[in-house]
Formats: sequence, C-alpha cells, structure tokens
Amino acid sequence: MGAERLLRQARMTQELPFAVVQDRGQMQVISSLSQMAEERGLRLDQPLRDAMAMCPDLITRLRNPQSEARFLNSLRRWASKFSPWVAEEPPHSLVIDLTGCAHLFGGEEGVIEQVEQDCLDLGLSVHIGLADTKGAAWALARYAGQPLGVSRTGDAIDQEAPATRSRAVKRRNWERGGAAPQLRSNRGASGRIAQPGLTRQALAPLPVAALRLEGHVVTALSRLGLRRVEDLMAQPRAALARRFGKGTVYRMDQALGVAPEPISPAKQAPHFACRLSLPEPIGLAEDLLAALDKLLPRLAVRLNEKGQGVRRLRLEAYRTDQTMQSLEVGLARPSADIARMRPLLASKLGDIKAEFGIDVLRLVAAQTEPIHAHQHKGHIDAGQAVAARVLENTKLDDLIGTLGARIGLEALTRLHPGDSHIPEKAAQVQAAAWSVPHLHWPAPPRARPLVHFSPEALQTHSEAALPLTFKWRGQLHEVHSAQGPERIAPEWWLAERAWRSGTRDYWQVVTKTGDRFWLYFAHGGAISGGWFCQGRFA
Repeated sequence: MGAERLLRQARMTQELPFAVVQDRGQMQVISSLSQMAEERGLRLDQPLRDAMAMCPDLITRLRNPQSEARFLNSLRRWASKFSPWVAEEPPHSLVIDLTGCAHLFGGEEGVIEQVEQDCLDLGLSVHIGLADTKGAAWALARYAGQPLGVSRTGDAIDQEAPATRSRAVKRRNWERGGAAPQLRSNRGASGRIAQPGLTRQALAPLPVAALRLEGHVVTALSRLGLRRVEDLMAQPRAALARRFGKGTVYRMDQALGVAPEPISPAKQAPHFACRLSLPEPIGLAEDLLAALDKLLPRLAVRLNEKGQGVRRLRLEAYRTDQTMQSLEVGLARPSADIARMRPLLASKLGDIKAEFGIDVLRLVAAQTEPIHAHQHKGHIDAGQAVAARVLENTKLDDLIGTLGARIGLEALTRLHPGDSHIPEKAAQVQAAAWSVPHLHWPAPPRARPLVHFSPEALQTHSEAALPLTFKWRGQLHEVHSAQGPERIAPEWWLAERAWRSGTRDYWQVVTKTGDRFWLYFAHGGAISGGWFCQGRFA
C-alpha cells in the first residue's frame, strides 16, 4: 500500500520498478513494492543493497508510517459505504463485516465488483477474500490462487543435490503441494469467495501460513511435511497443541469458525491537529518559530472546546522532496496552555533538518487527556493557599517537561512512600510524568541512611553482640559509638529471598574515622545469618 500511495500521489507511471524502504538496524529494507518491482523478482523485507544489485533502475522512497496510517484511515472511511462494521488491520488491510449488507450491492459478487471498480478509480490494486470467518477471508485474500511456496529448509526434494535426486522416489512423503485452489473467482485472481458452509474446503489447499501462524511454526511444520492446511487438519489436535503450542490449534479454529473472532469496528477517536501550508519552502529556525506561533493558538482553541489537554505533542515537517521529519515532546500534566507547549517544541526545533526546504507543517496532539478546572471553596486565605500550591505544582510539571524533552520523560522518576515496614520498601520509584508528588512523608521510627545498597557481609565475629572492629570492603574499621538495636522482622506473608536470613537488628555505627554505617545482625532462618552493612549516612 505504501508504494501505491506514493505512486498515486506523485502521479508516477508503473513502468519503472518502485519500492518504499525503511531503516531496520544498520541497513535499509523494502517495506512495500510496486507490481513492476515484484515482476523483477524483488520481495518484501529484502535488503536494499540486494534489491539494487538485482534491479539497478529501482526507484526508492523512504517510508512515512504516519502518512500510511492516515491513508489507511481514509480507506476505512471509504469502506464504510459497504458496511458500518469496518476495522483496520495495519499496515495495509481492512476487515469488513458484510452481514446483512451484501444484498444492497447485488450480492457478494456485486460487492467485489464495486470494491474493485472503486480501487481501480483510485489507482490502487486490491486482493479480496470473502468467507464465513475473518480468518478464512484473510487467508483467501492473500493465498488463494498463489503457488504453494516451499520453505527453504533443506528437506524438500527440489533442494537436494543432483547426485541424490535418484533417491527421491523413496522420499515421496516429503513432497507436498498440488494445484492451486479452484474457487469461484471474480475478475481474475483478485476476488476469492468461499461458499457459505464450505470454509473447510476452501482452506484445505492453502499453505499453512494462511492460518496466520508465526514464522518459526510454519518452518517447523514444513520440515515435517505439513505444508497445506488439509495436512494440518488431518493431525491429532492434542499432538499439535503439545508440540507447536495452543496458538496453532486456536488459529485453525478461528479460521474454521469453531472459535469466535468478532470484528470490532474502529472507534473514531477525538483527533486534534492543524496544518499550515507555506507558499515558499522555509528552513530557518526563526521561520519555524513563526509558523509554530500560528499553529499553537488554533490547536489550543480546539482542545479547550473539547475540554482536553495535550500529553504528547508532535510536530511534523513535510519537505519538498516528499519526505517528512517529526519531533515529539511530552508534558508532565495534560494542558492546553500555549505557554507550556511552545518552549518544549522550541527547544527541539534544532533537530529538524530542512534539507531542500519545508513547505508544510502539521501539529498533532498525539495523546490527549481530559482536564478539569479547579474549584476553590472557603475563605480567601484558603483559596490563595490552594492557588499557590497549584502554581507550584505547575512549575514542577514544566521543569519535568523541559527535562523530558532532552532526556525523555521515561528517564525521570520520583520517590513515593511505600506501605511497608521493610527499609528497602519504604520508598517506591515511580515515573515523574505519570505520578503525583506526595507532600506528607511518614516519619520512620529511626533515622535512615541516605545511601542504600544491597547487604554486604562483614568480616567479624558471628555473635549478636555489636563488634568493636569489623572489616568491610577490604578496610578495617573501629567502632567509636553506636545506637540501637532496631529490630525489624520480615514480612511473613511474603517469601522474599533477601529476607530468608530471618529477623534483623539494625545499628547506627560511627567509626573512629568519622564514617557512619548502617549495620545489622541477621539471626538466621532458611539461610545462615551474620553481620551485614546495608547503607551509609551522609
């Protein structure tokens, strides 16, 4: 679909091979092909360097996933003319439930004729499958009328060396295949209709990949000679589930209609975006900021009308060479305030490379959440105190958003008090952008060290009495003073490996060199105890 979308947009001819490529790791691979490119022997997921060696005149363009998703969404709206139950199946498929709708177009054949004619008018090719179940329709659309592909596993007869083919007669059990399914077809190989109640017969000649199985499962089945769906149907279900997983049997049941697979129509989510087409290409940071000042007020108005606030904001810059570059920022709290969105976008405008110039800018609220106004009740002083607290939290959220634009919101964390008496669980780490700061921390029964680490064994005696000297990390320390003990018992309702040494007696120890350690003696339990160091005071 990606290749045909670009060919249609640029009004390019299909006489030359064309492909859409995307970055994958350290190389570029083909994500979409034109019909001419397929005829030249190219295939999906093929490295670009191999494709260029096979087809030197290949024309390529970079993939634009956002544009492809929008194009698929547009096709979904077009397909709603046939049925209100239309769902998207990214990256290039639509699923339509025609129950009770086919007679409006003259039956199932009439639906296929209308779909093909509309796609022809749009300059798109289409493969259609129509059956009682979603899985069967998926299989017919992709594999009906196609040759039975043989996996290159080394086990097939046609993969043997010439000197060993004389033994092929003895190994006919490896040779699977047969003629392509002869189903009722409409206008060539593009339309495939399975008669009502004949889903099993329609699926039988197709390869096992038509059941939407994972690649390694298809390869394993091919090694065993199970290459068609009818071969899989003849096997015991228990053995298939035990060897290849329950998913294999479940996919077969879905295709045959034994397991339900309803079609959920895509819900039209609230969409907030605005676009600015420029009369001349731009590339300077000042021009981008000026364009941003025109887009943000329009977006803010739409958000305020619906009571929504932005959580993630994306700026898409479309260049004159039909490529696009985008940048995305996140806010710690949903907001429709321009003063909070503009600095985040402005700080990342330097990442946009104008290349030959930018002629279209698009601002999209990629993620939104409802926002509610704060209602203050009580006397004036209380209202002012609440307003000051809200303003303070807003400043903290702005700081989190600014730091998140540089290092990512996921890298920012904050501590929250934990509901446990165990020292390691006294504080829980949570994402700063998706949590609310806790204003009132409960005071611990005793002082806690600033630096915590996993318990480290000390070299000293094994008695419960506090030692006068101990060796830790290769250094000998002498005890000057100590406070304790503070006895902490493990959570008996949880079997934690770290607390299998039993009850602990914690001590705050000051050495003669001025170091302050947090030591404890484990009385022993499932494993032996002893003296350990778990933290240091500042």
